[in-house]
Parts: sequence; C-alpha cells; structure tokens
Amino acid sequence: MASQCPVLSVGVGVSGVELVVAALAAGASAGITDTASSALQDTYAGLRDAVRRRLAKRGEDGAQVLDARGIDPAAWQVRLTEALVSCGVDRDEEVLEAARSLLRELGTTGSYPRVNIVDARESKGAQFGDNSTQTNTFN
Repeated sequence: MASQCPVLSVGVGVSGVELVVAALAAGASAGITDTASSALQDTYAGLRDAVRRRLAKRGEDGAQVLDARGIDPAAWQVRLTEALVSCGVDRDEEVLEAARSLLRELGTTGSYPRVNIVDARESKGAQFGDNSTQTNTFN
C-alpha cells in the first residue's frame, strides 16, 4: 500500500509501533480540535479507540496510557511505546491501518507536522530537512 506521507510506512525503516506512535503524535500536534475537519477528528478518534481496545486486551488502562496532559512529551513517547510493544500493536492490522489512514489524511490536508523516521544506515552524503541545499564530492 503506497502512503502519501513520505517515509512513514512499515517496512521502510519504520516498525509498526513507530508508525502508530508517529500517527498519534502527529494527530495530537496537528491540533485535533474544533478547527480540524470532522473527517480528521473521526480518523484520529478511530485510531485512539483502536489503540485503547488493543491495550485493554492486555489489561492496560488505555486512557491513562494515551493521555499526555501534564507529561513530558519524551516521557510520554517512551511510556506509550513500551505499552504498544507489550500489547503487540505491530501485529494488529486494524490499528496499523488506522495509523496509516490518519497520516494520509494529515498529509492531504497540509496538517502533517513533518515527522520523518529515516533509516540512513550505509548512506553517503545524506541530508535531511526541508528547503536545504547540499553539494557532495565523492572521490
């Protein structure tokens, strides 16, 4: 399945858990509020509900794990990643498709906050970022 969001697809240096965490973070940082389209709000809510259901199967309190209010974003990401790994979210196609769907929706509305996870192993002269220039001379 081709994604409209560059780089973020499972199998291109991104695990299923990383995909879900990136989608949740992107949805939260895109300001899923009253100003977002109802389709975008529904897609984000669908992902959060799918993750909650998956966490509940393992006895996790989905609301507590997903609620990032008052928590350092880095600490939230670590806690969320650990919970998602332990509940096997990377094997849950419903959750993975909901994450892909949200990232596609964010990409087409211009709300995508440019989250890129890149596997640059064995690269030569790699450059990351928007609107930048690089000149390489390899001898």
